[in-house]
Amino acid sequence: MSAGRPLTKVERKKMNRAEHERKIKQDLIAAHGKDLGTFYYWLRVTNIRGTQAYRDGNGNTEFIREAALALHNVYSRHFG
Repeated sequence: MSAGRPLTKVERKKMNRAEHERKIKQDLIAAHGKDLGTFYYWLRVTNIRGTQAYRDGNGNTEFIREAALALHNVYSRHFG
């Protein structure tokens, strides 16, 4: 229940997806430690979103390049 009313199907689906993503992130952090687990989680998100952007943009790889550069910058700051 939210705001005194039951959640709609769309709201429920969005909430379930967010909970699922939180669990995946927690599992990666538990398995690999905070920094590396978080890095692996964002790598996963980038892979998913990049694939979606590539398909929706008819082969446009700009999002993938930007996300990969951002991940590389974070990685370099911590390990490089």
